Amino acid sequence: MKCDRVWRDARLATMASGLGVVEKGVIASKDGRILYVGAEADAPSFDAAETIDCEGRWISPGLIDCHTHIVYGGNRAHEFELRLAGATYDEISRAGGGIVSTMRATRRESEDQLLASARKRIETLMRDGVTTLEIKSGYGLDTESETKSLRVARRLGEVLPLTVVTTFLGAHALPPEAKGDKDAYIADVCDRQMPAVAEAGLADAVDAFCESIAFSPEQTARVFETARRLDLPVKLHAEQLTTLGGAELAARFGALSADHLEHADEKGVAALARAGTVAVLLPGAFYFLRETQKPPVDLLRRHGVPIAISSDSNPGTSPLTSLLLTMSMAATFFRLTVDECLLGVTRHAAKALGRLAEVGTLEAGKSCDIAIWDIERPAELVYRIGFTPLHARIWRGR
Repeated sequence: MKCDRVWRDARLATMASGLGVVEKGVIASKDGRILYVGAEADAPSFDAAETIDCEGRWISPGLIDCHTHIVYGGNRAHEFELRLAGATYDEISRAGGGIVSTMRATRRESEDQLLASARKRIETLMRDGVTTLEIKSGYGLDTESETKSLRVARRLGEVLPLTVVTTFLGAHALPPEAKGDKDAYIADVCDRQMPAVAEAGLADAVDAFCESIAFSPEQTARVFETARRLDLPVKLHAEQLTTLGGAELAARFGALSADHLEHADEKGVAALARAGTVAVLLPGAFYFLRETQKPPVDLLRRHGVPIAISSDSNPGTSPLTSLLLTMSMAATFFRLTVDECLLGVTRHAAKALGRLAEVGTLEAGKSCDIAIWDIERPAELVYRIGFTPLHARIWRGR
């Protein structure tokens, strides 16, 4: 069988069914896709341009960070100081800080400046084995700046060896020029911003922040109805700070994912299960905001909702650029198992992006995105803190 590369003498965590462990495994690739994956004893003969002896190392799918806001201007270290002094996220936001602070910095910076700063953060994630990354807009809050941010996100996928999935998040916060009129701003998101983004082909999905300090379920539904007309899938920041019925709203629109979910109730979780919507948990924000309300992991398990986890890399509430540390946080704070953490950054993260047919597991026909690890057992990827045991990162067979 002709192929480009063969990785042999590997221990595989395919993630195709549970961890899907294969001892003494082999992977073959051709034209950037997996040609064969399985036990070496069952493999056909390969005529490969290159054969790599993995010497018993573990191979997993390339990791997927399925929720980030990693393109932005400036930083919010000063707000961190305020929070340490006792200010709440809500108080900082209402005083003109928070997302609006980053909006001002993002509007000021050029595309090249935004690309350069985001690139450094992304390269750190790549050193953790990340091969697919979601990037949201949401720090421009007008047509010009939202499209600018999404163009930068697309460019990052062109200049870096990883897959970038883009999400339009115009309904993230209220800009100052809206003068408190949320309905008028949502009309602008639906009538101007989103159509411009869709016409330019800059977004793969649409997100919104449904929360007491952001937008109501009714306003969010308007955004989702417009996304549906533009044939864009949706996802939702839901139930992070309060219970507003965001999980049920996400389910009603068949959302790819509902993210945060600290305050989701059983009715919302059951709705997510019926809709096949992925729950994306974000332990970085839980840690950074010093929250005490944990997402209802037992309810998610009981109803069979797939659980993904993500860094939520952003300047204000989760300045985190390590998916390995994210897994450790998810296990420690939310009591996820090792298997749940690993599936949460591979198979379930791919499903949360609508990309499971392409990435997230080691299966023939999928993109050859793999991570090779210097570890004795997969649990080390969750257990270790401040340690990156990545031996090699392969994207599309390279």
